[in-house]
Amino acid sequence: MDIKKGIGFFVPLLRNKYSLAFIAVLVWVVFLDSNNFIDRVANMRHIHRLEKDIIFYKEKIAEDRAKLEELQTNPANLEKFAREQYLMKKDNEDIFIIEN
Repeated sequence: MDIKKGIGFFVPLLRNKYSLAFIAVLVWVVFLDSNNFIDRVANMRHIHRLEKDIIFYKEKIAEDRAKLEELQTNPANLEKFAREQYLMKKDNEDIFIIEN
């Protein structure tokens, strides 16, 4: 393909004032405006990640509330939780920590 034929397609577009105005507005909207297209796409991705985080943390809150309710209602579970999570022990016991 000849390069002049490829460029020849754009020459009439550049001579038309309406095409130039359209190109200028397009460049302005995509790159230069404060609410440009590139920033909008980045913001939409960020919002999507934050919505995923909201779902994750709502599930985590529900799990923690269930654990809290279980710990507040059953003293045996509270003792088990304290031993496992905080390595608490009775006076006459020894603790052995085994790591994988």
